[in-house]
Amino acid sequence: MVAGSLMAAELAEQPHVLGRLVDRHAADRDRVRAALPGRLAGTVLLARGSSDNVAVYGRYLIELASRRPAGLAAPSVHTRYQADVDYSGYLAVVLSQSGVTPEIVETAERMRGSGATVVGITNESGSPLTQVCDLTLLTEAGPELAVPATKTVTAQMLAVAAIAAAYDPSLVPAADLGALPDAVSSLLADSPVVVGALPGAVSGAVPRAVPGVAVAAIAAARWADARRLIVTGRGLAYAAALEIALKVKETARVHAEGLSSADLLHGPIAAVDSGLPVLVVSGGELFADDEAALAARLTAGGVPHMVCGSAPGADLPLPAGVSEVTAPILATIRGQQLAVAASLLRGLDPDAPAGLSKVTATH
Repeated sequence: MVAGSLMAAELAEQPHVLGRLVDRHAADRDRVRAALPGRLAGTVLLARGSSDNVAVYGRYLIELASRRPAGLAAPSVHTRYQADVDYSGYLAVVLSQSGVTPEIVETAERMRGSGATVVGITNESGSPLTQVCDLTLLTEAGPELAVPATKTVTAQMLAVAAIAAAYDPSLVPAADLGALPDAVSSLLADSPVVVGALPGAVSGAVPRAVPGVAVAAIAAARWADARRLIVTGRGLAYAAALEIALKVKETARVHAEGLSSADLLHGPIAAVDSGLPVLVVSGGELFADDEAALAARLTAGGVPHMVCGSAPGADLPLPAGVSEVTAPILATIRGQQLAVAASLLRGLDPDAPAGLSKVTATH
């Protein structure tokens, strides 16, 4: 098996996987709407790993759409502290790619027993999670064999968008969703690049043409010697920043930290220097001034930085005209490409990172 072939193949399946969820969007939205609590107190999202980064995306979307508080659950409150929490009137959104993580299943069951309406998002029909939910949205992404999640992550993001749309359909316009599969295809249409032959590739990196990662591979080569990285974004883009950082950590063994760009300015920026690159995931027009000010500060400090976004000149470009709701999905895919390329440049196999397994059985 050629290094990275599984992850690259699963990454390339995303136009089809997301297209199927786009076609299902209205039906999923209506199923969730029918299950919503009569008097909504708020929404809580429960997950670990990549699914937890999707939950951050959902926290923003659902609070915007429902106009009620939304937040992230801490599983150990239930599994370790055995807290008796009243979830009457709450919608609990539970995300798990496998649907078998013990603490997620146990916490979902406890939430339901404490009054929550539980909606699960998983790729596995018949998994333990589906047995403890009032309603399950299956991502139906097909088997995912590479350890780092790709297609299941972006599929979860679309499922979360359907939940938000159950509160306010105008937040997720049909036109934006309809354009998404073609936009994803455009990201995957880059010319192949021989990753192992790029400047900065370590000795032993296998020269291999990888379809669809030319832009990301060239960006990865610029920081081929970096052992640390900050990935930053704000608003909905913050979720993409968190997921990109996780993918780079998993695959390339680079200590990448995902931060809100606002939090970056509240202290961590003091540790940023010429040896600590920064990848800025654009949050769109609402945050354009903030991002320009951050870029100016990084430039003045001699800090190497790149931008992932749809503005002209972006180092990791996204299609122009995408909505703020779908842009984080596209940025997440760019980050997946970056992670594959960075891993191969270092002579690693992104399909099977050392010490990791597909399912992490935390309790």
